Amino acid sequence: MSTPARTALVSTAGHCKVACGFCFRADRAHGFLTIDTYSRALSRLNETGVEGVCLTGGEPTHHPELRQLVRLAHQFGLTVSMVTSARTGAEVMALADVEHLLVNVTVSADSEGAMALGRTTRTAASAVATLRAVDVPAKVLHLTYWDVAEEEAAQLAGLVAGTGIEVQLSPVLLGEQGLRRAGGSLQDSVERREADTEILAGRFRLSNAYRSYLDDLRRMQLSADEGHPCRSATLYVSAEGEIRRCPYGSDGVNVHAPRTEIRGYLEAPAKDRVGPDCAAICRPSSRACAAAA
Repeated sequence: MSTPARTALVSTAGHCKVACGFCFRADRAHGFLTIDTYSRALSRLNETGVEGVCLTGGEPTHHPELRQLVRLAHQFGLTVSMVTSARTGAEVMALADVEHLLVNVTVSADSEGAMALGRTTRTAASAVATLRAVDVPAKVLHLTYWDVAEEEAAQLAGLVAGTGIEVQLSPVLLGEQGLRRAGGSLQDSVERREADTEILAGRFRLSNAYRSYLDDLRRMQLSADEGHPCRSATLYVSAEGEIRRCPYGSDGVNVHAPRTEIRGYLEAPAKDRVGPDCAAICRPSSRACAAAA
């Protein structure tokens, strides 16, 4: 039997203007998620026992009907959270317009090394500024990291100290092209990640689950391990309306398919196997508990 789904990650757009050089988004397409497709997805997700949705990108605050997306989920009795890179006045205003309807907001940021590698400008300081500007029950700073210095780790801890903002960490995962750009091998990147992690561990209390994830990641990257079968309780809905158990999965079912076809897909054993990219999205727990004293 497959794992019963309790949440769903919903892509609100097939494109993204941030265009990180290390982006691991599964889909690339033009246009936004339509209200018709989204409504049908919510109906089918609700029927299968899904209790909450997380709106992701592209960039959710760029969706012209963001408020409607959030309100529709509530009409189906679903909680709503959001992952965003909102920084500009217009983006933060769009986020603030729906803050009272959200249970969680995660703002993405990159370490200095990750910004240089991915050609981004998503600083941790600007992410914290966005989180301070919204009033939601739970706030998370999601940091993608690469080549972290001791001083930078100290500054990161200082940014969140006393704010109630949780920290979620994700190491950069480089493909062949990224490795060439970084000027190293896969082994080099693994060693870089482990050094970065220990520097961050000096300022943040890393959970056992997160360290276990890193161990799994090392094994998947450096061995012939094909990964265990997918057991995620989170579904993925693309901006084009395909429901998949894994964002990178090879099979799925369209939300406009008959109910019996959708139910059959979700009740069947998952065919997908966990790899480095999807493990970064669906790992059981990736948060550092709090800034170290």
